[in-house]
Amino acid sequence: MGRFRLRGARRRRRERRADALPLKAMVPNMITALAACAGMTSISLSSEGRFGEALVALLVACVCDGVDGRVARLLDASSKLGAELDSLADFVNFGVAPAMFMYFWVAGGPEHVGCDPRTVRMVLGCALFYAMCDCFRLARFNTMLEQDPLPYWKHFFTGVPAPGGCWMLLTPYLLLSSLGAETRWPELYAALSGPAAGMAMLLFAGTLMASRLPTISLKSVHVSKRAQRPVLACGLLLIGCLFIDLWLTLGVIGALYVFSVPFSCAAFLRARDRWERQNVQARPARAGDGGPDA
Repeated sequence: MGRFRLRGARRRRRERRADALPLKAMVPNMITALAACAGMTSISLSSEGRFGEALVALLVACVCDGVDGRVARLLDASSKLGAELDSLADFVNFGVAPAMFMYFWVAGGPEHVGCDPRTVRMVLGCALFYAMCDCFRLARFNTMLEQDPLPYWKHFFTGVPAPGGCWMLLTPYLLLSSLGAETRWPELYAALSGPAAGMAMLLFAGTLMASRLPTISLKSVHVSKRAQRPVLACGLLLIGCLFIDLWLTLGVIGALYVFSVPFSCAAFLRARDRWERQNVQARPARAGDGGPDA
């Protein structure tokens, strides 16, 4: 009798062990939760007019967003729950938080000092448009994971990715605040930090995220042996600039990213044409097709 009881106890312990979740599987989700908390903290700081600290919170959210997926693959702890949680965190971090940052910055701070109430509502509408474009882009990305992309898409994103759209949107503030434009060039600062420029940037960045324009993906870029040393030198120079002036360097990178969109589209068209020519040449002729002697 005791033997059967022992076997039953062992069976129950094995069942409980099978249902238990290993601790390492929770680490990526905790990093994603930290990213979402940083994004919500950025919204709170923006509402108080503490824009520099809000940028730091957004930078923390961006770093955590880039780390959680790699940690999940390293620990072999990827899950559907983590993927869904990551999308929700990205919506907060790169959709809502930067939109509210721009809303409070261009509308005169939390008190909307010197800004017409109708203008404030228009800026809020543009901020909502940007956030919804980010939401649409993330939803489309999740649906495209189940599809096999065409070969010439492997080096490109469909539209501007959410982190890229976030820093693209914040580029005017990064450049103006880093260069001290408020005291050096007050007229230029007033023009670029006003509601009109802010609304234009919200609409522009949101449209690029929701669009189907191809933008370059650095994950799939390969560097030849001949170009390795120059690329390494540029990378070291970039790291040095980040240490010297973080926000100015990020602002310059954001501006360069905006101007890279037309070049990405041109590179995509060349890659597509090359792939189509190769496929047409490699396609065998079918019986009945008209040839040059037909």
